[in-house]
Amino acid sequence: MGNTFGHLFRVTTWGESHGGGVGAVVDGCPPRLPLTEADIQPELDRRRPGQSNLVSPRKELDRVEILSGTFEGLTLGTPICLWVRNEDARPEAYAEMARKFRPSHADFTYQAKYGIRNWQGGGRSSARETVGRVAAGAIARKWLRWTYGVEIVAWVARVHRITSRVDPEQVTREAVDATPVRCPDPEAARHMIQLIEETRRAGDTVGGIVECYVRGVPPGWGEPVFDRLEADLAKAMLSLPASKGFEIGSGFACAEMTGREHNDPFRVRNGRVVTTTNHSGGVQGGISNGMPIRFRVAFKPVATIMQEQDTVDVDLQETTLHGRGRHDPCVLPRAVPIVEAMTALVLADHALRHRAQCG
Repeated sequence: MGNTFGHLFRVTTWGESHGGGVGAVVDGCPPRLPLTEADIQPELDRRRPGQSNLVSPRKELDRVEILSGTFEGLTLGTPICLWVRNEDARPEAYAEMARKFRPSHADFTYQAKYGIRNWQGGGRSSARETVGRVAAGAIARKWLRWTYGVEIVAWVARVHRITSRVDPEQVTREAVDATPVRCPDPEAARHMIQLIEETRRAGDTVGGIVECYVRGVPPGWGEPVFDRLEADLAKAMLSLPASKGFEIGSGFACAEMTGREHNDPFRVRNGRVVTTTNHSGGVQGGISNGMPIRFRVAFKPVATIMQEQDTVDVDLQETTLHGRGRHDPCVLPRAVPIVEAMTALVLADHALRHRAQCG
């Protein structure tokens, strides 16, 4: 059905954009992990709309409630149900979309698949579904940090043609969150903000790239051949709304390199195997090699633009549609915590799978 992700650390998200709420059920989280709403809320605060002029003005507090799976502040090992109420739904803004398909949205494809769709803000296909992912990812993230010391940090590396200069070895979440665009390069961030604001005023949208860097993953995580670590990361990232591309390590740049240029030579440092370069992005043969995991995700411009576009309606008549509703002019600032959440879910699942098989 496509609503559940993971094998041992399993997450099922539920809810629609303008329904009563959204959330997730997390199954497989190990017991005795200290967990309260306070561990989850900061991640949802980073994802929520209305936090700056660069994102959707929809006013949602996104306050999470843990309905099951904990007792006296500890996880029980039983399913954890997470719920966030929808408080600022305005379905009337989408009335015209009941009969017209928005270009490059999922309106037509959902109608073609199910013969019915929730046209209020896109329903299940809305990015509001990612609330459940971020809430679940906060649990995975805490368990990874608590158990293995894993640190996950993502940032906006590019908006349209503006590219940042960031040292991944030194970047911190504090530096990422220092600007509303979530780019730790102050000069690039200034130009990104200006571009996004200009694009919003023009009624248009822009895309870009989020980069993610993971420190502390030990060697050995990953399940060849079909469940390679990078394959599951790719699936996780390409399942995100508006994502269109994924590359790990050298990515597509490897096509222009020779084997000697691309190979990562091994060395021993302080009793552990390391590589002198990291073109592999921390994964070789589908298994983590102990080096930092580094990958990038490309996001398209938001499909809803405040300009008139050609489309068709449910009666297969050609018509036009002018975008309405509250939408991000650029998804990148809010995509950062979502990328981090999906990364945590993949790594938590593979950590448990490795532990189950190899001890």
